[in-house]
Amino acid sequence: MKCPCGRERSFDACCGALIEGSERAQNAEHLMRSRYSAYVVGDGRYLVETTHPDFRVEEDIPLIEAHAQTTRWLGLEVVSVSEDSGRGEVEFLAYYREGDASGIRVHHERSRFALLDGRWYYQNGTLYETSVGRNDPCPCGSGKKYKKCCL
Repeated sequence: MKCPCGRERSFDACCGALIEGSERAQNAEHLMRSRYSAYVVGDGRYLVETTHPDFRVEEDIPLIEAHAQTTRWLGLEVVSVSEDSGRGEVEFLAYYREGDASGIRVHHERSRFALLDGRWYYQNGTLYETSVGRNDPCPCGSGKKYKKCCL
């Protein structure tokens, strides 16, 4: 299985190794990609464990896992990445469908990460209102315009 994060590697060799704990994220983008993959596979434990201890909420685990049952993640687009002195920011677009709702939704975020004791952690993020335009390429990867495909 190709990794959901969009890299041309298998899930086990890419984000799966981070989620299972046999490898650590090497930078902020690597952690963000693995966290996206954890949403795809519904691993709430990993998402909470990779949240900075100052922002971690253990009670989120079952909520994340329940949300995964009704959400189908369609793809990830990394917009920008910056890192400096143990801090990182990654702006990304994550496309998904929720439940039986028609249309594709967009989670657009600029996430902030910090390196703490040799490990990268998600701190928080800024969300942006973004949607797929009718004439934009469909995020499903069909090559068609959104209005002729998944709208």
